[in-house]
Amino acid sequence: MVSSGSASGKKSLNTVTLLFKLPYYTQWGQSLLIAGSESALGSWNVKQGLSLSPVHQDNELIWLGRVSVAAGFTCEYSYYVVDDNKNVLRWESGEKRKLVLPQGIKEGDVVEIRDWWQDASEALFFRSAFKNVIFNATENAKRELQSVSLNKSLDPEDIVVQFVISCPRLGSGSTVVVTGSNPQLGRWCAQDGLKLSYVGDSFWKANCVLRKSEFPVKYKYCKFSQAGNSSLELGPNREVDVDLSSPKQSRYIVLSDGALRDAPWRGAGVAVPMFSIRSDEDLGVGEFLDLKLLVDWAVNSGFHLVQLLPINDTSVHGMWWDSYPYSSLSVFALHPLYLRVQALSDAIPADVKEEIQQVKKQLDKKDVDYEATLSTKLSIARKIFNLEKDKVLNSSSFKQFLSENEEWLKPYAAFCFLRDFFETSDHSQWGRFSQFSKEKLKKLVSEGTLHHDVVCFHYYVQYHLYMQLSEAAAYARKKKVILKGDLPIGVDRNSVDTWVYPTLFRMNTATGAPPDYFDKNGQNWGFPTYNWEEMSKDNYGWWRARLTQMSKYFTAYRIDHILGFFRIWELPDHAATGLVGKFRPSIPLSQEELLSEGLWDFDRMSRPYIRQEILEEKFGSFWTVIAADFLNEYQKQRYEFREECNTEKNIIVKIKTSPEKSLWLEKEDSIRRGLFDLLQNIVLIRDPEDSTKFYPRFNLEDTSSFSDLDEHSKNVLRRLYHDYYFARQENLWRQNALKTLPVLLNSSDMLACGEDLGLIPACVHPVMQELGLIGLRIQRMPNEPNLEFGIPSQYSYMTVCAPSCHDCSTLRAWWEEDEGRRSRFYKTVVGSDEEPPSRCTPEVVHFIVQQHFDAPSMWAIFPLQDLLALKDKYTTRPAAEETINDPTNPKHYWRFRVHVTLESLLDDKDIQATIKDLVTSSGRSFPGEKVEGADESGEKLSMVQLNGKP
Repeated sequence: MVSSGSASGKKSLNTVTLLFKLPYYTQWGQSLLIAGSESALGSWNVKQGLSLSPVHQDNELIWLGRVSVAAGFTCEYSYYVVDDNKNVLRWESGEKRKLVLPQGIKEGDVVEIRDWWQDASEALFFRSAFKNVIFNATENAKRELQSVSLNKSLDPEDIVVQFVISCPRLGSGSTVVVTGSNPQLGRWCAQDGLKLSYVGDSFWKANCVLRKSEFPVKYKYCKFSQAGNSSLELGPNREVDVDLSSPKQSRYIVLSDGALRDAPWRGAGVAVPMFSIRSDEDLGVGEFLDLKLLVDWAVNSGFHLVQLLPINDTSVHGMWWDSYPYSSLSVFALHPLYLRVQALSDAIPADVKEEIQQVKKQLDKKDVDYEATLSTKLSIARKIFNLEKDKVLNSSSFKQFLSENEEWLKPYAAFCFLRDFFETSDHSQWGRFSQFSKEKLKKLVSEGTLHHDVVCFHYYVQYHLYMQLSEAAAYARKKKVILKGDLPIGVDRNSVDTWVYPTLFRMNTATGAPPDYFDKNGQNWGFPTYNWEEMSKDNYGWWRARLTQMSKYFTAYRIDHILGFFRIWELPDHAATGLVGKFRPSIPLSQEELLSEGLWDFDRMSRPYIRQEILEEKFGSFWTVIAADFLNEYQKQRYEFREECNTEKNIIVKIKTSPEKSLWLEKEDSIRRGLFDLLQNIVLIRDPEDSTKFYPRFNLEDTSSFSDLDEHSKNVLRRLYHDYYFARQENLWRQNALKTLPVLLNSSDMLACGEDLGLIPACVHPVMQELGLIGLRIQRMPNEPNLEFGIPSQYSYMTVCAPSCHDCSTLRAWWEEDEGRRSRFYKTVVGSDEEPPSRCTPEVVHFIVQQHFDAPSMWAIFPLQDLLALKDKYTTRPAAEETINDPTNPKHYWRFRVHVTLESLLDDKDIQATIKDLVTSSGRSFPGEKVEGADESGEKLSMVQLNGKP
């Protein structure tokens, strides 16, 4: 037994015994302990926490722990799953538990604390998206706190039961009672039940004195709205019992009952890139202040959420390549593209106003003209800056902004100046400024330099972007609409972040994805991979800063390519495609392992396998030209690449610059693909950092290098391939994710969703469930094997469901581009043997969209294009033009704009009513909904429902 005494450690104070009880099933070698804020519970040092012991009771495993404390003891605490060395394997989600002992406790009393493990899914409703937006914590903050007292002296037959329940979804003015089987709880009449007191942070408590003879007691919680409507919690009756045979009987029982069991909350939202929005006020692209109009449309349509693509500055190349929103110049700076120049000042000169009106007409195009729009906005912003810079830069609000953001803002402004001065973002070309240092930065941004106005201009633009996005975000919160951001998996290799923090990145590598639904050849995004080992040294401070910055604007976010936090597809920086990569981290195939399996010819398996017949088959009669220009014949009819063209990027350069290029001008693409195929014709990839380690090439059985091996080698490689990709890495990847993802989740109180599409390791979904991460389900990309189309009615609750996303064609385009697939969908999903319409009619869209609204998923989020397809009026544009991204094209131009303005959409009451009907008929929550104390049908519970035993 541990004795805590009091803060002063004096033994003369009254002591009581706390008995903790928690039902929890562990695996072999695991145990539970409690760590808390006071020394009796280890002062948050888990290794010094209170160890619990397991006891089997009926069909449950109960973990017990006793500790002696002073009678006035209070603390915060949490439960942890640990191994035999007390290393933490798992911990509870949500806020720390708060323990305040009931009044009236005397020397020697035993207080029994019965807890439930706090599941991650329950903790979601304490995230800012729900707490501060949908359920409006400011309203609950006005609720008067009440004391929980005991107004009765106890005799030996009395036991005090304290009921504690969490109700984060309770509306203002509502109350909670506990009703049950005995008189003190109203004998199942909720109106006569025990009223609980609000004690803060969405928790309610009440003490009840029960006679020992009254146990066991069955009970449930019931909520009453301000209007008097009542709603009994779902699920079976709860029960509290006592062990009357125990020699040391607990006089006090604290029932920490978790959350009130409501029907699963479900909401809906709309997704649209910031650049795709069109309004009457914008200059050629969506702007942050347009979000206020989008929020109004969302509210009218019944949506609680607006989802955006990344909005960080991507101005790396100074051209339309920068339209790619996932390649950040800075993970902190906002993109100047989304600035509303008209809102920069109340005193814009007449000539500048005239210029704004002229360029508004010029930029009002079908698609975004990225280069013209950005240069125009920056030009106008500079003119206004030159007129009012002294006023703004000396204002208290600007000074506060600079002070709160200077850690990233000053390096960003200095980078932008150097980028423009050297005419490149490749900071390795910046001479003495190639290596970042705080001393150099101080000189670069100091007052009195010739370029100080340039630096201040970047401050100025970021200040106004901050002000405009903050205004839109505050408006969304007021309207109970969540703004959901996007956290890109990578940063551009020529970015502020790689300049300032070079050790956090593996600059000789690139990030991508193996072949999947999006691209059969894999993807190469070009970002350097992360040096997780270095990042861990300050507990992932760079990531924590990113999430803190995002939370200034957003209350939810999407983790792009969440698989990258388990393992990333790492490619050499000389790769142009995404096929010949390896997972990092991963357990490779060792040379010893391969030798023990009878595989010894490592050069044969890891070098491009090029024979004359392969060249003839691939290039026909042109093969001799290819061989002469790109290859050496090192054995009779066996070839290898020349050193100057032995990588994909070198091949691209060689094709463009070879003196013989006139011979293949019209065949350039096919020759490049053919040479890439030759380069990728391997079965093993040798580790560039350790030549004794190997990785099986993805889809190695598709290569002629594999097909020409003997049967023994093929069988061994098949087995090792499956083991590498689907077995041996699972525990490593799980551990990697559990190091990094909790840091992200704990860096802010935003609601987190993970984009878990692609090749999914078995460990991913269990970890996401454990951490309370919401997954993504796209109907055309089912997670289930042997399914061509997902079944929304079978999706799990902890998901976002959607008919399409920005990385694939829209619902309309998908329907119309493949006749065979359309027919299969119509037969298997719609359930009709008739010929499906070739055009994606509003009726077809309605059917598919309704499937998703009706799904059990917590969120149904729809691309705006798919929603507009509910009405013929908005389908005049060719469906293919509404695609946002083509993942197979690394140089895709991200420029789609909605062809109608938000003002027009707000005037269209019909489509808003159609969408809202879909929301309400599916039982999803919507802004303005009044649901407190109502059952699932929204009707007041009858007295029969309340008075009859559930």
